[in-house]
Amino acid sequence: MGFFITVFCVVIAIIIIPNIKIVPQAHEFVIEFLGKYKTTWSAGIHIKVPFIERISKKVTLKEQVLDSPPQPVITKDNVTMQIDTVIYYAIYDAKLYAYGAVNPISALSNLAATTLRNIVGELELDGTLTSRDTINGKMTSILDEATDKWGIKVSRVELKNIIPPAEIQNAMEKQMKAERDRRETMLQAEGHKAAAITRAEGDKQAVILAAEGERDARIARAEGEAKAIYLSKKAEADGLAALKEAGVDAAVLELKKYEALIAMSDGKAAKIIVPTDAVEMVKSNVVFSETTGLGDKTDPDNTQKMVEKKADPCCE
Repeated sequence: MGFFITVFCVVIAIIIIPNIKIVPQAHEFVIEFLGKYKTTWSAGIHIKVPFIERISKKVTLKEQVLDSPPQPVITKDNVTMQIDTVIYYAIYDAKLYAYGAVNPISALSNLAATTLRNIVGELELDGTLTSRDTINGKMTSILDEATDKWGIKVSRVELKNIIPPAEIQNAMEKQMKAERDRRETMLQAEGHKAAAITRAEGDKQAVILAAEGERDARIARAEGEAKAIYLSKKAEADGLAALKEAGVDAAVLELKKYEALIAMSDGKAAKIIVPTDAVEMVKSNVVFSETTGLGDKTDPDNTQKMVEKKADPCCE
């Protein structure tokens, strides 16, 4: 009896143990019961009923990448180019993915190719090269909507390479070189222009500053001369005022005139015009000196002899 129990347990173990299944994280298993969909196993441990249940599809829920090979695409202006795309997608419903299409990934690849041809066929060559974001956005929207019934979520589509024909590439390179040469010429011209303007502005500022400096110097010199003249005249006026306050008489004033005459004759002039009042002043001074004897430093006898010698012959 014990033998039969042991055999029974072994048989049960052989049957049950293979039907114990562990579903990894981010995976789902589609289970069929007698050929009909029953349930979807998520991550964890599960036991399958032997012989009547089977795992129909094992699905990963991670984001995947579909790299499509380069394919010929004709633009609106009849330029044939090679374009390859990269599609990022994830399966969000294992049941739809298992029963929605026979080969969902192949269907997605073919749908991406036809969608790309339709979008690029409405654009010209330049528009295709400069509208990557527009093409990516349109393809993402169209593919995501079309694959909903397959349980696939298309997150984004990227154009990896756009390869135009060789002659178009040569023409584009020449065009870019010409554009770079034009920009270089414009930058050099703008640099020369800016330098010339800067030099002109500098020369202008230098001339203005020099003129302002000369003007300020002339003003300073004129103010100095005016101040000197003012101080000189003020000194003379103060001297005259002092003489007036001292109560000087006409004799002193005549003496001052005489001193002025001496100062005038001390220069380098060849001729001196003596005014009449100066002559009268000299005569008065001579008479004053002879009368009072002041200022006479000569010998009276010699003076007498000189007077006798200078006597007027007509009066002898």
